[in-house]
Amino acid sequence: MTSTEHADYLFTPAIPSLAVAGTEQRFPVRRIYCVGRNYADHAREMGHDPDREPPFFFTKHPDSLLPDGNVFPYPPGSENVHHEIELVVAIHRGGADIAAETALDHVFGYAVGLDMTRRDLQAEAKKLGRPWCVAKAFDQATPCSALMPANDIGHPESGRIWLDINGETRQEGDLASQIWRVSEVIAYLSRLFVLEPGDLIMTGTPAGVGPVQRGDRLSGGVQGIGTLDIEIG
Repeated sequence: MTSTEHADYLFTPAIPSLAVAGTEQRFPVRRIYCVGRNYADHAREMGHDPDREPPFFFTKHPDSLLPDGNVFPYPPGSENVHHEIELVVAIHRGGADIAAETALDHVFGYAVGLDMTRRDLQAEAKKLGRPWCVAKAFDQATPCSALMPANDIGHPESGRIWLDINGETRQEGDLASQIWRVSEVIAYLSRLFVLEPGDLIMTGTPAGVGPVQRGDRLSGGVQGIGTLDIEIG
């Protein structure tokens, strides 16, 4: 059965979604794709050469979204959880083999997100040659702001991206420093997956990633798009 219109579900399925700024509408989220090491300074701080890598991707669960203003519960099984502030792209028109020249036509809008990472579990998985989804796709691992429609703000290619912890700046960069621009990321990703309405793409983080502690207050943003504030519980 492919249609869900008349499905007799055993229970009501949850539909992860994000608020759309300035409206009562919600953007239903289908998948979350993440670009790894998309800022040269971050690639270097993680011990990699940014000039040699094509983009690579991993995924996070849609139900890991945590709305702006909430408490991020420090996850079990880890003693070293890191922050990674990112520009989030929301897709409202899908497709495969999308050309970079038309890729931005597929974008509904943008948000500010955090790719919270169990760094100790990720390091252990890498050492053993295992997948590291437990480090990225845990509960509440993806704090995210409301979406700003591209019809209202355009498609930013430059602008400050930052994260403060307890009032001290820990991450700071500029969207113009991305190795792969949003249009290029969409084009590349669409050669690996058929993109669909409701997909989110987290576009990488600038340098300065580091640990968070219980009680920390995180405040970050992307110039022209919005801000994101959470507390570590």
